Amino acid sequence: MHPHLQSALTQRCALKIISGLNNFNPDHVIAVVKAAEQGGATFVDIAADPKLIRKVRQSISLPICVSAVEPQKFVEAVAAGADVIEIGNFDSFYAQGRQFSAAEVLELTHHTRSLLPTTPLSVTVPHILDLDQQVQLAGQLVEAGANLIQTEGGTSSHPRHAGTLGLIEKAGPTLAAAYEIARSVNVPVLCASGLSNVTAPLAIAAGASGIGVGSAINRLNDELAMIAAVRGLVESMSAAVQSTVS
Repeated sequence: MHPHLQSALTQRCALKIISGLNNFNPDHVIAVVKAAEQGGATFVDIAADPKLIRKVRQSISLPICVSAVEPQKFVEAVAAGADVIEIGNFDSFYAQGRQFSAAEVLELTHHTRSLLPTTPLSVTVPHILDLDQQVQLAGQLVEAGANLIQTEGGTSSHPRHAGTLGLIEKAGPTLAAAYEIARSVNVPVLCASGLSNVTAPLAIAAGASGIGVGSAINRLNDELAMIAAVRGLVESMSAAVQSTVS
């Protein structure tokens, strides 16, 4: 694994900024990843498109993770310069009525590992599964070769309040998954989907080695606002790590 990413995971302060599995707009993606780097993020997550990967590689020095649900795409992505591959970002499919079963995610993992046996692999555990099923699947994914497990759940939560309470409500499903899975596997867990600077420290306290944030950054239209948002996440995570150490 990329030394910069490995170090951040070990220190439990990894921050991944997600531009979107289906975001192929090069101008927008470049703006997001540049803001991620300037704001202090650890790595970025983009679509598994070779042309896009090469553009991003020319624009930043951060490790690049690519997301897809088609294993063959990873082969071309790694050849184009991707550092990490990820089966996931399922959130973008739920609105289309597309869901992923435990068996399908496990099969995708086996297929991906047969194509790329040594490339660092992250796999998302679908939040549509019951929590005990998520824990069981996470263990199976690690046995199949996953180096990193990611949780999700922002799209399944329905906050009833505004402000801080609403942000905590929104992050509830992914935080719960991170708490349970982190105690059952021996690889780093990345908590993602529905997180903010309010809930990032809760993810670290739950046992996650880092967080993934997408819409909270990429929905912003101003690059300075993106940078400020990334810095806010970095600062909130840093405070959380310091409190756990002390």
